[in-house]
Amino acid sequence: MSILKTFHTESEDETLIVMPQGSVSSLAGDEVSSELDELLERLERPGPNNVVVDFEKVSYFGTVMLGAMHAIWKHVREEGGKMVLCNVSDMGREILRVSGIDVLWPVCASRQEAIEEVNR
Repeated sequence: MSILKTFHTESEDETLIVMPQGSVSSLAGDEVSSELDELLERLERPGPNNVVVDFEKVSYFGTVMLGAMHAIWKHVREEGGKMVLCNVSDMGREILRVSGIDVLWPVCASRQEAIEEVNR
C-alpha cells in the first residue's frame, strides 16, 4: 500500500486500485503528472494488469483527472488489462457523460462489483 498526495493505491490480486483523494479538480496538473508517472511505472512492472479507479472520496473531478484516467486506461489496454470505475457520484457520472467518455469504462456501484468486472 502506498499513499501519494493525490492518489492512494492498493493491490488486490491482479488489480491495482487507485483512489483519488480530496478535490481532484483543484489540483495543479504538475502535481498529478508526477504521481501519474509513478502509477504508470508501477503498471509496467510485473503484477497488476487491471485497474479499478475508486471515487469513494471524490464527488467532483475535472479535466486533470479525466486526462489521468485516460493515460492509465491507455496503458492498461495496451497490456491487455481492463479498467473499471466505481463509487462515482452523480456529478461524476454527469462529468463522464458530458465529456463523452462514459462509454470507455464500465462504472460499478461498489469496489467489489468493479473487481468482479475486471476479473471477467
